[in-house]
Amino acid sequence: MMSIYMLGLIKNLSAPIFNKALIQGSIISYVVFVLFAWGGEAIFSQYLQVRFEAFQIFGGIIFLVIGYRFVFEGADTIGNIRGGNAAGMIAMPFMIGPGTVSASVITGSKISVLGSAAVIGATLVITCSLLILMKFAHDNLKVSHADYVDRYVDIVGRIAALLVGTIAIDMIVNGVVGLIVDF
Repeated sequence: MMSIYMLGLIKNLSAPIFNKALIQGSIISYVVFVLFAWGGEAIFSQYLQVRFEAFQIFGGIIFLVIGYRFVFEGADTIGNIRGGNAAGMIAMPFMIGPGTVSASVITGSKISVLGSAAVIGATLVITCSLLILMKFAHDNLKVSHADYVDRYVDIVGRIAALLVGTIAIDMIVNGVVGLIVDF
C-alpha cells in the first residue's frame, strides 16, 4: 500500500535520490519504532502527557484525510516533492504514521525489546527492498507499458484508499471506546 501513496515520489525522483531517501527514511523510522516499542504507552502518558487513545483518534483523522485525497484527487497529490529533505518526507507521512507507531507499541508490549527491534528491522528491510524494486520496475516499464501501469495505479490506489479509510474509522472507534472505558 505504501508504494501507491509514494507514487508521486516514485514518479518524480531519480532512482539514486529515491533509494537514498528511502533508506535514510527507513533508518529514521527504525529508531522511532524501536523507541515506541521500548517505551510503549508510557511515552504518551508520562512524557507527552496525552492519552494513547487521543493519538489513535488523531491518527484516524489523518488517515481519513489521506484516503479522501487519494480517492478524489489521485496519487500525484500525495507525496509530490522533487528533492529537498526527501528522507524526512518519506519517514514522517509515509512510514512513521499513527498505524505504525501503534503497531510498534503493541509489538513492544507482546515481545521483548530485542525481539521487537529484530521484527521491526526485518519488516523495514523487506518494505524498503520492495519499494526499491517497485521504483526500478516503474522506471523500466513506464515507457513500454504506460497504459497498464496507469490502470493498475488507479485501481489499486482506490482500493487501498478504501482500506485506509476503513482502518481510519477503526482507529477512531478504538480511540473513542478506549476513552469511554477509561472515563
